[in-house]
Amino acid sequence: MDRVLVQLIAATSFLALSLLPAESEPKHGIAMQGEPALPPDYKHFDYVNPDAPKGGSVTYCVVGSFDNLNPFILKSLRTTARGMIDTVYGNLVFEPLMQRNYNEPFSLYGLLAESADMDQERKSIEFHLNPNAKWSDGQPVTPEDVLFTYEVFKDKGRPPYSDRMSMIAKLEKTGEHSVKFTFNDKANREFPLIVALTPIVPKHAFDKETFDKTTLKPLIGSGPYTVDKVLPGQRIVFKRNPDYWGKDVPSKRGFDNFDQVTIEYFLNANAKTEAFKKGICALDDETDPVKRERDIDFPAFRKGDVKEEYFNTGIPPVVTGFLFNTRLAKFADPVVRRALGMLYDFEWANKNLFGGKFNRTMSYWQNSELSALGHPADDREKALLAPYPGRVPADVMDGTWRPPVTDGSGQDRKVLKAAFELLKSAGFRVQDGRMLDPQGNPFGFEILTSSQDEERLAAIYQRTLEKIGIDVGIRSLDGDQIQSRKQRYDFEVLIGTSGFNNSLSPGSEQLGRWGSVAAKTEGSFNLAGVADPAVDAAIDAMLNARTEEDYVAAVRVLDRLLISGNYIVPMQYNTQQWLAYWSYLEHPQKTPIFGYQLPTWWRKPN
Repeated sequence: MDRVLVQLIAATSFLALSLLPAESEPKHGIAMQGEPALPPDYKHFDYVNPDAPKGGSVTYCVVGSFDNLNPFILKSLRTTARGMIDTVYGNLVFEPLMQRNYNEPFSLYGLLAESADMDQERKSIEFHLNPNAKWSDGQPVTPEDVLFTYEVFKDKGRPPYSDRMSMIAKLEKTGEHSVKFTFNDKANREFPLIVALTPIVPKHAFDKETFDKTTLKPLIGSGPYTVDKVLPGQRIVFKRNPDYWGKDVPSKRGFDNFDQVTIEYFLNANAKTEAFKKGICALDDETDPVKRERDIDFPAFRKGDVKEEYFNTGIPPVVTGFLFNTRLAKFADPVVRRALGMLYDFEWANKNLFGGKFNRTMSYWQNSELSALGHPADDREKALLAPYPGRVPADVMDGTWRPPVTDGSGQDRKVLKAAFELLKSAGFRVQDGRMLDPQGNPFGFEILTSSQDEERLAAIYQRTLEKIGIDVGIRSLDGDQIQSRKQRYDFEVLIGTSGFNNSLSPGSEQLGRWGSVAAKTEGSFNLAGVADPAVDAAIDAMLNARTEEDYVAAVRVLDRLLISGNYIVPMQYNTQQWLAYWSYLEHPQKTPIFGYQLPTWWRKPN
């Protein structure tokens, strides 16, 4: 063959090969931004005690009830037993493919899957299952279990699990211990991590036809505990699986140190506090500083048998406040919501109820670079908001917005007048001492509460609102009743939150909290009913950001839109986590950025 022709063929072949997508290598961990912080040979997370003694028991206490053990179905969503999968007490029964490191913004490490192979464009991810992974009945965890999980979640699961197959173009077994997900155009760059965090269920232990039925029968999982005893609505007891397959996996070393974990249920917070004082509950996480100072002064604390401790965190505080159901016509106008938002007298509440120990919540990512506060909108943000002119007021755009500061008297005339003028601009008027809406109907609403503490906060708000003629009722419900109301969106106003926890890496959970689809989905966490194309676009931009700068810009836009939408009247927060606990408990020296992690605690040996 002609020498020149040979060289040409060789060069052409090299060029063709160089244009093929680069083969990615299986990795021990994956991260939303950049690379995981821990090396492949890491031994354990840095906020655990890998030599923590095993043994003993612990009892956690919660307010509410339960009538179901399956956490993946819509029915009884808000009355499912804690602990099956749990962000506070740990995933005791069911586990995901990969485990989150709570000392990084969003990084995952091997668990059921010992490694993952994700392409650069994040259009696919292949998980390589740990060949040692087993269910609690001794059966191996297989690719068929992963396939079954997604199939049954799609047909019988609750949101967000039921929605995930809509973003998957192909799900296939690729080997004896491997399974590959290929995504369609609906998937965002975070979705591979969401897949990795989805709990897996055993195919052989579930009937697809009855999967969506509530059950109190102990379920088989791969986690470190099994369900031992169930007293419906009152108590669930988990016992350690002595044959737990994952005890030596690096991402699980130092976790799951109790032989028995019990979760007790109480009708209200006061009953739970009294149970803690009696030694029934191992700890108390009261958030009201005045109440905890009062309640902590009991004999066991004075003797040193109970400790109190403050834990620093590196994440934004959860937003708690009066949440409007904007599905209702009376709360549809953001101007009305803004006026109502001005009338929570934080200064009076902080001085008279909280001893001045709280800070005012103003942003959904307060005290972080993701917050709009103090950060004028840059060109990236302005471009994202360009299709939605006028949606964000000027003071929110330039980062100078702050809620009104009252004189702390409970009747600051300046603030009352400003709120009234806003309502007036929306067509409201006062007649015979009553606020009338634009149609001439008396304007008022009902606030649902579930504890005496919530009633006190609602009464503060009620008193101020009534000063401008707004009639406010307060209805106290027990935990079951209020959860049922939430699931059906059957309320006007309640004291709610922006989520169970907050993060320096907000992601797909924001769709469930603020997305238009979630607003129409029964049982979602979008309690406020936010259905705004601008919010949807901001979340989409956040989930598809390829650079840190684009990501921060998108989250700040979302923050500006949520602040401007006035969906929640934010109340207050504490800069630290407080916990009181009986002195038989011990915890690791280091606290991760997400705060204390109860699954890493242990009981002192006798």
